[in-house]
Amino acid sequence: MQAAAALARSFLRPILDFALPPRCPGCGAITDAPHNFCLACWSGMTFLGEPCCARCALPFAYGEAAEVICGRCMAEPPSFDRLRAAVAYGDISRAVVLKLKYGGRPGVAETMARFMARHLDGAGAPLLAPVPLHRWRIWRRGYNQAALIAGALAKRAGLEARLDLLERAKATPVLRGMNPRQRGEAVRGAFRVNPRHKAALKGRAVILVDDVYTSGATANACARILKRAGAARVDVLCWARVVRAGVTS
Repeated sequence: MQAAAALARSFLRPILDFALPPRCPGCGAITDAPHNFCLACWSGMTFLGEPCCARCALPFAYGEAAEVICGRCMAEPPSFDRLRAAVAYGDISRAVVLKLKYGGRPGVAETMARFMARHLDGAGAPLLAPVPLHRWRIWRRGYNQAALIAGALAKRAGLEARLDLLERAKATPVLRGMNPRQRGEAVRGAFRVNPRHKAALKGRAVILVDDVYTSGATANACARILKRAGAARVDVLCWARVVRAGVTS
């Protein structure tokens, strides 16, 4: 049966690629395989990794030490333990986010997960939990983009995802355009742990999944709630991280 299915896929693939060719997630240009970026979009993105702040993943111009903390994290330690992002927030990474959030392209979540998964190396067996959306926003959009990414990551890495581990207890205004203090006030009291999962959370490590990290207000609010409910550690993993002042999502 499996051999027959594989044969059928190999036969149908050229037909499907001709009729519906794979396209670049950034600009829509035809590519050689699904989830691949064209050369221009690939070159236009900045992929994040070492050297960076061990807490918030702020890129450093140089350095070799693995546990260096940036000045902001030393002055105001975040509530989460570590953040990692696949790429810096910019024109191309923003276009990918918009296709997922507003373009009705849920398959883009798989693209993001492919690039985010490299930061799961050595993560052990944590729970994956998406940043929740309020039910009104889910009804308008049709899905929670962070939950789609978390589900794709769980499938790729063989990890457990609790897509309803966190709930958004109240609707919050759009955070774009707010300063960090205003963002923090806007999300205060906005999240809670689903009572059905509190027992499973005790002593567990959690990876909080989102599409974009901007000021940290949402990530910090979620991390505080998770730790109060018994999580031993909370890391954050996202597709894009804002690294330049004045750039907002």
